[in-house]
Amino acid sequence: MRRLPLLLSTGALCAALAAAGGLLSQPSGPPRAAGDMATQHRLASDTGAADSGSSSSLGAAIAADQRRLRELPSDAAAWARLGARYVEQARLTADPSYYPKADEALHRALDLTPEGSTETLTGLGALANARHRFAEAKDFAQRAITAQPLHWQAYAVLADALTQLGEDSAATKAVQQLLDHRPGTAAFTRAAYEFEQHGRTNDARAALERALADAYSPADRAFCLHQIAELDLNSGHTHQALTGYQRALDADPDYTPALAGQARAEAALGNTATAVRDYTTAIGRVPLPQYLLELGELHEALGHPQQAKEQYALLDAEHRLAAANGVSDDLTLAQFQTDHGDPAQAVTLLRAEWQQRHHPVVADALGWALHRTGQDQEALTYADLALSHGWRNALFLYHRGEIERALGQTGQARDDLAAALATDPHFSLIHAPLAKASLNSLT
Repeated sequence: MRRLPLLLSTGALCAALAAAGGLLSQPSGPPRAAGDMATQHRLASDTGAADSGSSSSLGAAIAADQRRLRELPSDAAAWARLGARYVEQARLTADPSYYPKADEALHRALDLTPEGSTETLTGLGALANARHRFAEAKDFAQRAITAQPLHWQAYAVLADALTQLGEDSAATKAVQQLLDHRPGTAAFTRAAYEFEQHGRTNDARAALERALADAYSPADRAFCLHQIAELDLNSGHTHQALTGYQRALDADPDYTPALAGQARAEAALGNTATAVRDYTTAIGRVPLPQYLLELGELHEALGHPQQAKEQYALLDAEHRLAAANGVSDDLTLAQFQTDHGDPAQAVTLLRAEWQQRHHPVVADALGWALHRTGQDQEALTYADLALSHGWRNALFLYHRGEIERALGQTGQARDDLAAALATDPHFSLIHAPLAKASLNSLT
């Protein structure tokens, strides 16, 4: 379990990485401010069934599977492959209507092979992760691994589920097993997220750079460059991050997360007109709730309440659409409600979420919602939990600083607010100015 840091520091892994052929379809990295709002986009991949990072080519593969199944409806492997591809198409397009299709196809495969093939179980695990049913995903992945211990895609699904459930040691072990079985983009991406959550940003960067060295397609390179830029942005290196996003777009102009990242960096640097333009284009391609919230907050910061309201309404519509297609994403709704709606409702949603998974993002969100409803003593407990693993997350630090300030813990509040701004002075268009004002009031 503790071999992960050692393995990533050895030259032997470089040789293993160079020898490993092929890449898994890429997950996107940990979101920057909203915490969990892009998790669905990240977790929905890694079934091993996607053919490329292109929605159009994936659509052609889906059509080929459909033709095959019209001719031979008893082909369980084709049903499993089709289901996994539907999950991947949902990830690429942010269209949750593919999830019921994936569910139907994968259960057709399961009906034909009641014991469950490894590919079917892995696909069901990836689908459960995408729908935020992480305990189900864990179970499916473990069943797949029991059936076929060398099936590396199942370790990716398992690592994602365990990470979101907050099973820290088990998640580290799953990432290590993925590295052992298939050192490559999927493994190094998860290792990087593991390191970042534990405050080891230099190790996270090293993991991503190793993945970049192995990347050979435009989509693979764009993905790796985007993740490195995210690390830069989260560490307050905004100009460097902007360059990284632009490099990712040079590698693959259709890589939407890099376009949204570029908009985020532009907004932080005061280039608000281009930020609005790039956010709008990104949302037109992939209407992720994270992008809608960030554009709404940008409009709010610019004094455009009507435009902000429009984005928030779209976010609510996307949430409803996701829920109608089996996605359980109350965390996203709660994060929005805490700052832009009904914090009391957010507390209710987040208490239920915490019962299901003890992830730092959930702890931070619950702590902040409790603060917004005046329950600061309890809020501090969750704020401490969010930061207990060492994650240098500026938003988490800001939240705890404000909770401490409300409790009269002036010294601790000053330290956390200063640390938030030192980590990333542009961590939020809405909250970074408030953090500066709060810090000034304490000095």
